[in-house]
Amino acid sequence: MRSNQVRLNCGITMPVIGLGTYSFQNDRKTTELAVHMALKMGYRHFDTAKIYGSEPALGNALTEAMHDGKVEREDIFVTSKLWGSDHHDPVAGLKQTLKNMGMEYLDMYLVHWPVKLKPWACNPIPDEDEFEPLDLETTWSGMQKCLDLGFCRCIGVSNFSTKKIEQLLDFASVPPAVNQVEMHPLWRQRKLRDFCRDHNIHVSAYSPLGGPGNSWGSTLVVNNPIIRAIANKRKATPAQVALRWGLSKGSSMIVKSFSPERIKENFGAIDLKLDGQDFMEIDKLEERKIMRGEFLVNETTSPYKTIQDLWDDEI
Repeated sequence: MRSNQVRLNCGITMPVIGLGTYSFQNDRKTTELAVHMALKMGYRHFDTAKIYGSEPALGNALTEAMHDGKVEREDIFVTSKLWGSDHHDPVAGLKQTLKNMGMEYLDMYLVHWPVKLKPWACNPIPDEDEFEPLDLETTWSGMQKCLDLGFCRCIGVSNFSTKKIEQLLDFASVPPAVNQVEMHPLWRQRKLRDFCRDHNIHVSAYSPLGGPGNSWGSTLVVNNPIIRAIANKRKATPAQVALRWGLSKGSSMIVKSFSPERIKENFGAIDLKLDGQDFMEIDKLEERKIMRGEFLVNETTSPYKTIQDLWDDEI
């Protein structure tokens, strides 16, 4: 197995650096150009979701690249996610995703959040009257059916705490292969990573640079003086240092930039060498949970709480 891939518990390999396609502007042409640039620079893992609105653009760009002979389908790893409004029928949700993308199958299909919404809900941050009680066992049964039907090669979860995964493992015939969560040097997810390692679940990091450029994100990671000093010493960039730290923890990184320079820079983290002292200095940094503004329902207490509050309660 190549050093830029990780083997999942479902038996398939996944590239450790993936291009995220979420964009607030959601401009289709910009997304397509970014995907073509990323393919040229060596990316083979691409991440999208129904709620991002980028499934058609990603699918079109990949189809064009395959048609032109630049890449084969078996060389690409494509991830998308089940939105809360599709929990009642994950198979139908995945079929719509495949239609959006013009593809026959996904490599990975994730439950985007442990939250069920009414079928008509389509807001990234749902209104209070859009939530429904979550029956995780029914949802996961539908995810396993997606796998059985050959619509995806692996299934997993996203934004699941240790407690939510424990609940899932109580009844799952097929365990999740991946848990995709926010993770970076200022939110290291140590307890969750330990739990997932013990259960052979791969942790994949989104916003591994703290989400700079997003409405909820911050530049605290890339502007941290310790990370910048390490970058200067290693003749690298702060982003590469942060990504290398995450890779050193055994996690894959979902990076998001549509800038050619940043796309190339992020991919270069694979080859960056840091030593034990560098990692020790990063691990001493004070943790700060940067994500803001997302909402989940806490089924046991209600009313709705921010994602940070929920994770503080459960992890």
